[in-house]
Amino acid sequence: MKIYGIKTCDTCRKALKALPAADFVDVRAEGLPDDVRDAALAAFGDAFINTRSTTWRGMSEDERANSPVELLAAQPTLMKRPLIDADGTLYLGWTKDVQAALGV
Repeated sequence: MKIYGIKTCDTCRKALKALPAADFVDVRAEGLPDDVRDAALAAFGDAFINTRSTTWRGMSEDERANSPVELLAAQPTLMKRPLIDADGTLYLGWTKDVQAALGV
């Protein structure tokens, strides 16, 4: 199991604490692998882009008009977090539904 997020994100920390055996990938330091990004965009669509983030609010309208692939390639911190890959099944966020699905 892998958790993609940012090490300073409180929600990512909660997920990692509840899933100690998971590998953590800091997308700020390591980036988001293209195949994972593409699979997450296919699964979650525009919901994968965090339009409430500081990064998003600091972008110009021209920058926001780019495709989600371009946005995430340039700014991987724009993704909603955490993204959890559990044996090929992707989960977004750390809601009660995600926790239940993962048996936490």
